[in-house]
Amino acid sequence: MPKRPYDLPPMSALVAFEAAARHVGFKPAARELNVTPAAISHQVKALEADLRCVLFRRHHRGVELTETGAYLLVALQRGFEAMGDAVDQLRQRAHMASVTVRVTTAVSALWLTPKLAQFWKRHGDISVSQIVTDTDHDPSDCDLSIRYGNLKRETGACTVLFHDRIMALGSPEFARAHPVRTPEDLARVPLIHSDTVAAWTRWADWFHALGYDGPVKQSHSVNSYMIALQAARDDMGAVLGWVALTRRHLEAGDLVPLLPDEVDTKEDFYVKLHPHASERAKLVHDWLLSSS
Repeated sequence: MPKRPYDLPPMSALVAFEAAARHVGFKPAARELNVTPAAISHQVKALEADLRCVLFRRHHRGVELTETGAYLLVALQRGFEAMGDAVDQLRQRAHMASVTVRVTTAVSALWLTPKLAQFWKRHGDISVSQIVTDTDHDPSDCDLSIRYGNLKRETGACTVLFHDRIMALGSPEFARAHPVRTPEDLARVPLIHSDTVAAWTRWADWFHALGYDGPVKQSHSVNSYMIALQAARDDMGAVLGWVALTRRHLEAGDLVPLLPDEVDTKEDFYVKLHPHASERAKLVHDWLLSSS
């Protein structure tokens, strides 16, 4: 058989001895450990044989610790106390562990982060870490994922957060410089194309939903929706604006609708709760749903 770590006696024997020594009796130790007094006696005898020393003096009224037994009791209690402290620290660390949320750059900046600011006001003891990525790959260790797509293609616990609409937006200065009245007019002005998440609607799809399939001008192309929004705010062109995501820009007036038309998206923003998610992650999940 392999050698036990540190060549210690069996833990069951040490636990039985510690209880018997602390209570100075086999019967109360047996009650504490939910075993028989004979089992405690057997464990103590096995420990004495292993250590080749007497730990208790036995007499008709009960038992008493020897000097060697008292020495071992103090050493064991220190060891058990250290183990208890380590376990408490690990439990506390697990309790304070971050809830990880996988999210795209745009959803993080425009929707999730402002919401988390409100969440932390109510749940300051829960740390939420964001894994920001614009790829379709989910890190294996995340608790929640916020995605845009078709729920029918998903598996697992997925719930819609919100359904959005898309408008053509531009800065007030751009709107004044490029007055448009129809989709055809808009197709001829500088457009900012964003090549980000594959499922997101493109200009061609948006125009098609409005019944226009003619040529579309392409002036700027970026690989980040946040950069696309900034470029639009800097008067560089029109951008597709998810109304819910860009609400703060619309309310602030740094982006304005160029046409009144809104295109309803076929897909949703939804949250996925991964199977290994903790109770704290479920609390974040439920809070996001209730505040959407």
